Amino acid sequence: MDDDPILTMEERTAINKGRWFSMLSPTLRHDILRCAVVKRFQDGELIAARGDPAEQWFGCAKGAVRASSTTVSGKQITLTYLEPGSWFGDVEMFDGERRPHDTFAHDDTTVLCVARADFQKILSTHVELYEALMRLQARRTRALFGLVEDLNTLPLRARLAKQLVHLARIYGVPSLEDAAQMRIGLHLAQEELAQLLGASRQRVNQELKTMEREQILRLESGGLVVCDRAALMRIATES
Repeated sequence: MDDDPILTMEERTAINKGRWFSMLSPTLRHDILRCAVVKRFQDGELIAARGDPAEQWFGCAKGAVRASSTTVSGKQITLTYLEPGSWFGDVEMFDGERRPHDTFAHDDTTVLCVARADFQKILSTHVELYEALMRLQARRTRALFGLVEDLNTLPLRARLAKQLVHLARIYGVPSLEDAAQMRIGLHLAQEELAQLLGASRQRVNQELKTMEREQILRLESGGLVVCDRAALMRIATES
């Protein structure tokens, strides 16, 4: 892990364009960024461990943050990935409980860290932040119920398509071979993708192979390339 007090232009843009952060007033955004310490993690490095005291509030500025849990047998299960522009760890700032999950850097990742004392000071200065964090929690709750609904009502093929559409939107870069195709820049093993979907790696592999035969996507050693985004979106709406 490296500490660097300055965000790159790309990192600052990712933070400022974040759906939640961009809705804050300029003065509140300024005060949050002024207090934040920039930390850079290499792929796989631990950001915060389950059970740690909650002493910091975090924002992802580059890469991805993988939230995970460990089973009784010691197997690590990926719960979600937080993309650039996402903020996390604020729940523990309010309830005083310890970290509920492990968080790791996925690829080279830059994180903003706001100390608890600074977080409390910003809250006392900007009442706006209370309402903004309530909106953030409401959005997370809606997303959580949506995931539960999908898990119980959609076939794996549709859930996989929705996940790939989301990953392409956040991490997609035009393919060098064909600009109309989109390479997913976030490198996920099929096991990790399966964990996000609550399915086995074998079933996810079968669905990916089917989509490849249908020329909707292409499987490469470096990751996934979406060849037909419109077809993928149609599958995502199937029930």
